[in-house]
Order: sequence, then structure tokens, then C-alpha cells
Amino acid sequence: MREIVNAIFYVVKTGCSWRSLPHDFPHWATVYGYFYRWSKDGTWEKIHTRFVQKVRAKVHGRHRRPSAACLDSQSVKTTACGGVERGYDAYKKVSGRKRFILTDTQGLLLCVYVCAASVSEKQGAQLLLTYAQSRAWLKKLCGRIELVWVDGGYEGQDLLDWVKNLWGWVWQVEQRL
Repeated sequence: MREIVNAIFYVVKTGCSWRSLPHDFPHWATVYGYFYRWSKDGTWEKIHTRFVQKVRAKVHGRHRRPSAACLDSQSVKTTACGGVERGYDAYKKVSGRKRFILTDTQGLLLCVYVCAASVSEKQGAQLLLTYAQSRAWLKKLCGRIELVWVDGGYEGQDLLDWVKNLWGWVWQVEQRL
């Protein structure tokens, strides 16, 4: 099992195709089978949640679940290959995808949502938070959060009220100086 996990990490780190996996590892189809199954049944999310909780408690001396978080997005240039749709972010002048990221105050990743770059900050925040609400493990990890810091792109009373109703969080917009 350790070799299968090592092979998965190898593919993720190097970006090679499954079929190009070196022969020192188990057969590529076996490795991919485990990766696919663990992706579908939530194993990776459970592992991630446990790591975040352990790092918060042991390394940073914090509570296992955060009480505050930060949310932001980043537009990334991509090519026209499979997966998530591409779009054009007119503000950043980038054609590709946009990733919305929720982190705790230590910078540990809590949730990611990837969509077309044409999705606005407000829409993307709603997509990310709706996704997080639908995942029990994530709901548990983020259930203690009371405050989320965001930038001016997420401003607006309608979004603030929506977040308050969905999660009960205070949505604090920080302006640039």
C-alpha cells in the first residue's frame, strides 16, 4: 500500500501520465484504480482534514478547527484541454481558470473551488461556500469559523447576508491601503 501511495505522489509531483509511471512502482492501472476510488469515496479529503487538524494543534498550538479564515481567488492561464471550462477574467486580463481558496489564519488550506476565470468574485465565493456546505467533513472542519476576511471584490450587503444565513459567519471586507 505504501508503494501505491508513493506512486500517486510521484504522478502528482512530476505531472507524468499514469502510463508513464516508472516500473519500480506497481502497475499504473492498479495505482490509478486506488487513486480514482479514493478520490470518489472522500479518502483524500479525510486525510487532508486530519493533517490540517494535527498541524494546527501540534505545530501551531491552536485549536484543531479554525475560528477565522481568509477567502480569495486567483486567475490562472490555462490551455484548452479537458476539465473545468475556461473563461476570460477581464479585470486581470487572463484567459483560463480561477481558483477560489479558503484558508485558516495559518495559511492551511481548508477548501478550493476551481471554475472558469469569467466567474466573478461574488459568484465564486457562493460556489465555494455552497460546495463546502455540501461536504460533511468540510462542514465539520469549518464549523467553528466565526470570521472570514476578504478583499473588496467580495463587497456587498447581499453577499454578506447570504454568507451569514448559510454559515453564520461575519464577512469582513479589508480594503487596500
